[in-house]
Amino acid sequence: MNPAMPTLLYIDDDAALACLGTAVERVERVPEAGTRALLEAAPPAGIYHVTNRGGDITYHGPGQVVGYPILDLAQHRRDVRWYVEQLEEVMLRATVDFGITGKRIDGQHGVWVDTSAGEEKLAALGVHMSRWITSHGFAYNVSTDLRYFDLIVPCGIPGKHVTSLERALGHAVSTQQVRESLSSHFGEVFEHKLENVSSDHLTEIFAAQVQDTDNVVAATV
Repeated sequence: MNPAMPTLLYIDDDAALACLGTAVERVERVPEAGTRALLEAAPPAGIYHVTNRGGDITYHGPGQVVGYPILDLAQHRRDVRWYVEQLEEVMLRATVDFGITGKRIDGQHGVWVDTSAGEEKLAALGVHMSRWITSHGFAYNVSTDLRYFDLIVPCGIPGKHVTSLERALGHAVSTQQVRESLSSHFGEVFEHKLENVSSDHLTEIFAAQVQDTDNVVAATV
């Protein structure tokens, strides 16, 4: 990537699919016929997709805010662990905005919350890098249908459950508010100026190879 290119944060909350990361070693992580049939037949129709990101299997679907940052870490810090911790920090700060204190668990990346049922995962992440350019990112559960997670072993961690912001709070939450919170804290943590742009404008920016490295572009669709 041209070092003059702006950082990109793409945010979505609509796609429905189950993603398999590079840590998946056995098909048993996905209960065979039943899971595949349920995910593919249930509304909205889900699909399986094998990815090159780190981590195990997870589910993405409506009510979940998915963030896909593309950064050149050569302009920040060439440190994978640091980058993962910064993404966790973004999600931890957003969680506080809604009155909940999240936490990290050693060896189990993401954001966890303490509930009456024990520690439950509120947000997950899995990243990939090529020549220090990042791809993939994080998934933050807002009003996600958590039944889909019962069909898999989320992130390959048996015995752990997934929760959502709405479930933790006990009331409805706007995904738009969460998107705005995550975007704002992304700008703070990575020390970028945040600017919302359309997909068409984003295409123009990259085509013109904008020279302003102080801007982060947040494309929301």
